[in-house]
Amino acid sequence: MDISVTQFKHHCLEIIRRVEQTGAPVAITRRGKVVAQLRTPAVSKSGRAQKPWERLRAMGGRLLADPGESVIRDKDFEALR
Repeated sequence: MDISVTQFKHHCLEIIRRVEQTGAPVAITRRGKVVAQLRTPAVSKSGRAQKPWERLRAMGGRLLADPGESVIRDKDFEALR
C-alpha cells in the first residue's frame, strides 16, 4: 500500500495498527516518490527483533569485500580528516 506523507500524518495510528495486524508494509510517499516504509520488524527464531545485519544476511546477500577492507579509498579517507 502506498500513502502520501500528509495522509500518513492524519491516519498514522490507524495505519500502524493495520501493519501490525496484517503484516503488509506501507510505502510513504512525497510527490509520488517513496521516502519511507513502515513494516513489522523481522523476528528471529528466538522471537526477538533482528539486528539490521541479521536481516541483510537473511536476504541472502553476499559481502563483496574482505574482512577489514574499507569501503572508502585511502585518499578519500585522508581528505575526511
